[in-house]
Amino acid sequence: MQFEDLKLIDPLLRAVNAEGYTTPTPIQQQSIPHILEGRDMLGCAQTGTGKTAAFALPIIQRLTNDPRQQRFIRVLVLSPTRELATQIGESFRTYGKHTAIKQVTIFGGVGQNPQVDALRRNPDVLVATPGRLLDLMNQGYVRLERVEVLVLDEADRMLDMGFIHDVRRVIAAVPRQRQTLLFSATMPKEIQELADNILNNPVKVAVTPVASTVETIQQAIYFVEKKEKPGLLQYLLSDRRISRVLVFTRTKHGANKVVQQLDRIGIGAAAIHGNKSQTAREKALSDFKAGRTRVLVATDIAARGLDVENISHIINYDLPNEPETYVHRIGRTARAGASGIAFSFCDTEEREYLVDIERLIRLHIPVTADHPFASPIPVPPLTNLDGHGYRPAHLQPRRPQQQQQRNGQGRSNNNSYPRQGEVKRPSPPAPLPQSEGRNSSQWNNDGRNAPSYPQAASARPNGQSNGATEGDSVGQQQKRRRRRRRGGASQGIKPTA
Repeated sequence: MQFEDLKLIDPLLRAVNAEGYTTPTPIQQQSIPHILEGRDMLGCAQTGTGKTAAFALPIIQRLTNDPRQQRFIRVLVLSPTRELATQIGESFRTYGKHTAIKQVTIFGGVGQNPQVDALRRNPDVLVATPGRLLDLMNQGYVRLERVEVLVLDEADRMLDMGFIHDVRRVIAAVPRQRQTLLFSATMPKEIQELADNILNNPVKVAVTPVASTVETIQQAIYFVEKKEKPGLLQYLLSDRRISRVLVFTRTKHGANKVVQQLDRIGIGAAAIHGNKSQTAREKALSDFKAGRTRVLVATDIAARGLDVENISHIINYDLPNEPETYVHRIGRTARAGASGIAFSFCDTEEREYLVDIERLIRLHIPVTADHPFASPIPVPPLTNLDGHGYRPAHLQPRRPQQQQQRNGQGRSNNNSYPRQGEVKRPSPPAPLPQSEGRNSSQWNNDGRNAPSYPQAASARPNGQSNGATEGDSVGQQQKRRRRRRRGGASQGIKPTA
């Protein structure tokens, strides 16, 4: 199928051909005809599959074929990040350059005055992040009562970032009679519930399984301890075949730290995250695209929507604690059918994240053990991809679990699974010496709760009692003895053995 087969108008075909595109991607083949018909849509596709063109092209054609004498905002596109909003705006300008369609992009982190001036020129298409949009709506600079098409792009990330309430406020401000398009890279239950509430008899388009990863990406896992990650990163970057690499960290501080470490060894790197100014973010991205910077270190939120060609490698410096985020990350490479490589560092505390990731993507990521920074902890067994059965103790989450007795009385039970290297308290414990004044015969029946010991007053100077009462735990008794000895020493009293 060619773009001509999708019945696009000539100005769009000229713009598409100028960009070097001749064959539409699967999401574009399935979406464009339905959007041209005015249908609501729920689209699920991997990142880098051409979702933006899938809705931008038919929207531009609709506006061009049905012009208005008076200009107003007819299309609203919501995006979770300013980077993604900027790229969507650029796509509308690129594809609509042979039409009369006007587009404006607004986002936070920069002064609002230039954006307000652009809004006064009455654009047809408004691309916005939720926060800045609501801010300008409250100031009276944006009116949405005549919006004809509403697009929610990367909806799952907007929910992850806590924008759900802002999104609902925006939806309440647009007309109920509209065309609504919801695109998402993953389709968790919350997204499906949102779609059920805002879409009217939608067409569902899913070009790949919800949790699948791009088949052309070569993936590898490196088991390494946290303190050895900088050395492993330097070791990998010594290979010049890693020409343009995007490194993901979990935190903004972590991104800055990685950049500083790479700068010290002469590897050009830049960070992009929410604490950076918009000017700094744009410069870092521009240098990375132009090849002036070899390594771009980013957090998940800042990197969402990045569309950089020819990224050779993705390195997950920190494994994400949300398995869907892993799919988003490695989707930054292998764009538009190209091949790519994704390396992931996994320390001891992140091994439980790896289990969740492998269960989501339904495959075992190959392990690379031949490197000088390999973890001394043995490689864990293969993950049970069905989500059942044996999970190694050191992969279990360290969360205390609550158990309820049959009589309805609950008791806390500190039976969290130990990680490898930790020692779990034996049951029952060895008897304590009688000289300590404790009787260790009474333990709870499961051997897990803290023991209770009946106490007898032992001899103390000046007739002091040991202060222990029946039911005191071992820790409480030890604390009392330490306080008593400190107090006795200050009064010149020598504590007894």
